[in-house]
Amino acid sequence: MKFTDGFWQLRPGVTALYAQEAYDIDRQDAALVVTAPTKVIASRGDVLNRPTLTVTLSSPLEGIVRVRIAHHTGGAWHGGFDLPGAVDGGVGSASVTEDGGVLQTGRLTARIAPGAPWDLSFEIDGQRVTGSGGRSQGYISLDADAQVDRGIVGNARTGAVAPVERVFVHEQLDLGVGELIYGLGERFGPLVKNGQTVEVWNADGGTSSEQAYKNVPFHLSSRGYGVLVNDPGHVSYEIGSEAVERVQFSVPGEVLEYFVIAGPTPKDVLERYTALTGRPPIVPAWSYGLWLSTSFTTDYDEATVTSFVDEMARRELPVSVFHFDCFWMREFNWCDFEWDPRVFPDPDGMLARLHEKDLRVCVWINPYIAQRSPLFAEAAASGYLVKRPDGSVWQWDLWQAGMGLVDFTNPDATAWYQGKLRALIDQGVDCFKTDFGERIPLEVDYFDGSDASRMHNLYTQLYNKAVHDVLVDAKGEGEAVLFARSATAGGQSMPVHWGGDSTSTFASMAETLRGGLSLALSGFAYWSHDIGGFEGTPDADVFKRWTAFGLLGSHSRFHGSGSYRVPWAFDEEAVEVTRVFTHLKMQLMPYLYAASLEAASLGTPLLRPMVLEFPDDPAVGYLDRQYMLGADILVAPVFSATGDVDFYLPDGTWTHLLTGEQVTGGRWRRERHDFLSLPLYVRPGAVIPWGARTDRPDYDYLEGLRLRVFAGGKGTAEVVVTAPDGRAETFRVNRSEVTD
Repeated sequence: MKFTDGFWQLRPGVTALYAQEAYDIDRQDAALVVTAPTKVIASRGDVLNRPTLTVTLSSPLEGIVRVRIAHHTGGAWHGGFDLPGAVDGGVGSASVTEDGGVLQTGRLTARIAPGAPWDLSFEIDGQRVTGSGGRSQGYISLDADAQVDRGIVGNARTGAVAPVERVFVHEQLDLGVGELIYGLGERFGPLVKNGQTVEVWNADGGTSSEQAYKNVPFHLSSRGYGVLVNDPGHVSYEIGSEAVERVQFSVPGEVLEYFVIAGPTPKDVLERYTALTGRPPIVPAWSYGLWLSTSFTTDYDEATVTSFVDEMARRELPVSVFHFDCFWMREFNWCDFEWDPRVFPDPDGMLARLHEKDLRVCVWINPYIAQRSPLFAEAAASGYLVKRPDGSVWQWDLWQAGMGLVDFTNPDATAWYQGKLRALIDQGVDCFKTDFGERIPLEVDYFDGSDASRMHNLYTQLYNKAVHDVLVDAKGEGEAVLFARSATAGGQSMPVHWGGDSTSTFASMAETLRGGLSLALSGFAYWSHDIGGFEGTPDADVFKRWTAFGLLGSHSRFHGSGSYRVPWAFDEEAVEVTRVFTHLKMQLMPYLYAASLEAASLGTPLLRPMVLEFPDDPAVGYLDRQYMLGADILVAPVFSATGDVDFYLPDGTWTHLLTGEQVTGGRWRRERHDFLSLPLYVRPGAVIPWGARTDRPDYDYLEGLRLRVFAGGKGTAEVVVTAPDGRAETFRVNRSEVTD
C-alpha cells in the first residue's frame, strides 16, 4: 500500500510518524529493547505529546532475528504464525555499548546505532546485507477520505481483497544495487518481484491474475537473506515500487513483527525458514505417479472411470491415483461426504475394484457445507459453522447455494469434520483434494474469538491441517498426502499443493511455471498443476508440451474442467508423449525420492529456480522459463507450437538426458524439439541413480539400479539411494571425463 506522494510528500489524508532515533537501548536477557521517538529529542520539552515506537530485537532460532515494532504495546495483538522451530526463551546474545546495541545469533548480526538518525542494520558474516534507515519504521494513519481513495473496500465481502484499515505500521528495508527479490507465495507474474506491488491476501483469482491462492509474507533476497512478516492477516508490499531503493511492507494495527533470516545462500535461507515455520514431510512414493482425474463437469460413473483406467493400462500408461472431482457427491449437496447414489450405487464395491487394479483413490472436498446438505442443519445446531456477529450462521450463494463455513477454530467442529473423512478412509478413500479455502468472509465471529481479518489467510492452514492430521493418523507418517489449492506460511508442512485454475494455452502454461517457481522460493517442496490447463480444452500441441512439462516435476495430474484429459482424446502422438515421459519419471524415482528426503531434512524444494542452484551466476537471476528438477537435471519446457525454445546453461559440460549429446554451457541456446523431446540437460559431473521399472513409482529402487555417470566431473562422488521402505545404500563413484 502506497502512502507517499513522491520522495518529499505524503498522499492526501495520510499522516506518518517515523522512528527518528534510538533514544535509548536496553538489554533484557538475550534481547534488545529500543525506544524510538518520532522526533529527535533535543530538549526535555520534546518528550511531551510525542508518540514513540518500541522496537524489540530477539532471536527465536540461530541465524534469525525477530524485530517487533509497536506503537501502543498495551493493546491485544492478534498474533503471528505457528512457529514450531522457535526455541523457548530465544537464542543468541545481546550487548549494549556506547557504540549501540548488538544482537548476535549464528552468522547474523543486528546492529542498532545510538541516537539519530535511525539506523538498524543486518550483517551476515560481518557483511551488511540490508537495514532500516530514515523514514523506514513508520506509524501511518489514514483519514476517511484516504481509506476510500484506496478503492478496495467495496469488494471485501467476497473475500477477494482486503479492507483498508485506519492505522498501519510499516517497515522499509534497503534494496541494494542489483539486488533481486523473490517469493511471496505462488504468484503468477514475473519471478523477480522488484517493481511490484503485492497484496498478501488469499483469493480465488485463477492463474492469469495478480491474485494468488497461496500468499506467503516471506521474501528471499539475492543478497543472501530472507524476511518473514509474522502476520497471518493482510500484508501489503511495495518492492521498489514506492521507495525504489527499499522493500516496504505494512500491516494494519499497532504492531508489526518480522524476522530477518540469514543465508548466505538461498538454500541456507530456506533451510532456516522451514526450520522455523515447518519442514515439508516425506510423502508416499506412490504419490509421484500419474494422477488421472474425471475432470470437473464431465460425466463420470464407474463404467466411464473403468474404461479410462483400463485403456491407460492397455496403452502402457501407468496410473497411480484416480481422482473423483466434485460430482462424486450430489449437486447442491457439497459437502455431504456421500457418494451420489444415482451415479455410484455401489461405492464400496467400486473402490475395492479400483484397488484391485493397484490404484489409490482421491476424492474432492471443500470446507463449505451447502444448505441442502443434510449436514448443514446438524452443523448449525451444534455451533460448528462460522457465525455472523448477530449469532446467525454466515451463508452466501457463491459456489454452493446457501453454504456455510466450517469453523475450524472450534475443536468439536474440527473433530466432527474429521469424522466424516475417517468414514471415507475406512470405505477405501486414500487421499483428499482440499479445494478452496480462499473465499473466507470478514464480517463474522469465530468460536475462539479469532480476528476475522487474520483468519482470512490463516483459515486454509486450519482446514488443511484438519485433513492432513486425519491422513497421518490413518495412514501413518510418510504415507499421508493431500492435494491442496490454498496455503499460507507453514503450509509446506501439509503437501501436496497444486497451481489452481489455469487456461489451456501456452501463455497459461508459462504463468503456471512462474507460480511454481515463486512457491518453491517460498519454502514449498512439492507442487503440481493441471496438465493441459483447467479452463477450456487445449489443442493437441499444448496438451503434449504440457504433458512433458507436467511429468518432469514432483507430482503430476491430468485434470480439466469441461472436457476429459485422457491422452487419446487429443491424438495418438499424445499417447506416445504420455508413455515416454511417464516411463521416464518412473525411472527417475530413485533420484526424485532422494530429493524428497533432502526436502524433508533441509527444506530444499524438488522444483528449483535456477537461482537456487546457481546463486553466483548473474545470468540466472531472472530466468523463469526453465528450472532444475532436483540438483542435477535442467528442464526447459517448450512453450511454442513450433517447438522452438531459448534457454540458458551455466558453465560446464552438460549432457542431454535423452540423447547423450554434450554441449558447453555458460551461454544461451536455441533449440527446436519434437513432441517427444525438450531441453533436458544433466549437470556436469552428475551421477543419476536410474531405476529399473517403468510401470510404477513405488518399487525397490535398489533392485536393478544403475548409476549413470555424466561428463564434466572429477574425483569421487557419493550417492545415497533409499528405497521407499527405508533401506538405503551408499555408493562411491570414481567419475571420469566420459559420458553416461
